[in-house]
Amino acid sequence: MSVRRLSPNQPASFEFSPETRKKAEWWISKFPAGRQQSAVIPILWLVQKQEGWVCEPAIRLVAEMLGMAQIRVLEVATFYTMFMLEPVGSHALVQVCGTTPCALRGANDLMAYCKKRLGPKDHLSADGKFYWQEVECLGACSNAPMAAINDYYYEDLTVESLGEILDEFAAGKPRAPGSAIGRQGSAPEGGPLTLSDASLYDGTRAKPVKSLPNAPKPSKGAKEPAQ
Repeated sequence: MSVRRLSPNQPASFEFSPETRKKAEWWISKFPAGRQQSAVIPILWLVQKQEGWVCEPAIRLVAEMLGMAQIRVLEVATFYTMFMLEPVGSHALVQVCGTTPCALRGANDLMAYCKKRLGPKDHLSADGKFYWQEVECLGACSNAPMAAINDYYYEDLTVESLGEILDEFAAGKPRAPGSAIGRQGSAPEGGPLTLSDASLYDGTRAKPVKSLPNAPKPSKGAKEPAQ
């Protein structure tokens, strides 16, 4: 893993919004007394959802809230790559998967396009709207190549479809996530090849159950419950 450090450009302070503080207190309440530090990851995630990234003043505030040493919170924030340590794009954080299945299906072309359009990876674009990076497997190998944009997956991408998606994000009208070719889940291109008869799984073929296996027999004179 590469070394991860905080951005040299930090805000003077950080404050939770009322909504974020309420959620943070809810997370703390889920743990017994003396175990509040267990909430450090979800609270850092709340910080990131509020600001887009985790700044040093936020780390200090989280440490104070949880009764932790600041270095302990810093260790968590720098260890997990889900936490961004510098400002990201105002419109989209684009994370292109570069692992083998995606690489074999064109991920390198996607990253070349991002570099050409947005600039070097791990940096803000010139207009401040985008930030892109290469990441390891995101678990959508069947629909490679793919990218996570903000909180959602965009799959079966080409350079052309990724360009259209970024155009929509730039215009403030993000596209709904999912497959760029309309694939259903991770079914084959063109549609599912199995379970194509809905009656196989929609319950219409089910027969009434008269008795359950291994169920105790009703006492003499008692009626069996209706099924």
